[in-house]
Amino acid sequence: MNLNKQEVDWKAVFDPMSIFYIVAGVFCAAISLEVFMLPNKFLDGGVTGIAIIANLHYGINLNVLLVVINIPFLYLGWKKIGKTFAVQSTFSVFLLVAVLEFLNIGPITKDFVLAAVFGGILMGLGIGLIIRGGGLIDGFEVITEFVQKNSPLSASEITVFLNSLIMFAAAAFFGIEPAMYSILTYFTAIKMTDYVVEGFEEYTALTIISREEDKVKELIVKDFGKAISVYKGERGYLPETFHIKHPCDIIMTVVTRLEVHRMKDAIQKIDPKAFFYVQTIKEVKGGVIKRVGKKHS
Repeated sequence: MNLNKQEVDWKAVFDPMSIFYIVAGVFCAAISLEVFMLPNKFLDGGVTGIAIIANLHYGINLNVLLVVINIPFLYLGWKKIGKTFAVQSTFSVFLLVAVLEFLNIGPITKDFVLAAVFGGILMGLGIGLIIRGGGLIDGFEVITEFVQKNSPLSASEITVFLNSLIMFAAAAFFGIEPAMYSILTYFTAIKMTDYVVEGFEEYTALTIISREEDKVKELIVKDFGKAISVYKGERGYLPETFHIKHPCDIIMTVVTRLEVHRMKDAIQKIDPKAFFYVQTIKEVKGGVIKRVGKKHS
């Protein structure tokens, strides 16, 4: 049983860091809307994009739209994803509406490129912080998660398809040029959101198979100050000598991008025939990751 779906974790809801992330994210998103996007008729994707179209074209109050359009998605999140998530998302949406109601900041630039880029940066920063806090301000993310489970399409394909429809609507209502700037805003926001949620520093899982396995372990742990995981495996199975195999330790460690080359060079000095493969990973938690190792000469 998934308890997260069955009951609200009020400790998580009232966690100070979660609240901080959500509040900071909401203010960033609100400033993006007020200063850069709405004055220039630029859109973001999802519910925000739909709300902006209806607000600018039909004159319907933006805050009412953000609440009304998000309600079915929040209900779906409550039923299908988790009640804690739904509570935090509801708080995020209503806080955004409250901030927009009282925030009164005019545009600070008439340059469309600057408005699109910085509007996207602030919106992406806001969305990313809110996600880190456990909530959302755009219910489209919920329907993407739900549809993906019942569709052969990936989440990214569904997101691109739905948001493409919104951008086509923007082109129809406001013209091609605002729609093109909206696309720039949207993709800037996506990239910024990825950076905030996943981190600017990518990590690399470095896996090594070597005849000098003990020396390699000692090098990584003692000289570089890194933790390792060791799997028991076999090496050999070459095309010319397929029947020949040897038991070996498969050594895996997690390093930053800046450390990969230095570590590989050091290992190759021990075993020039060592076999490596690397995998990019987005997030790590626990273990010895941040420690700066000694400089190996």
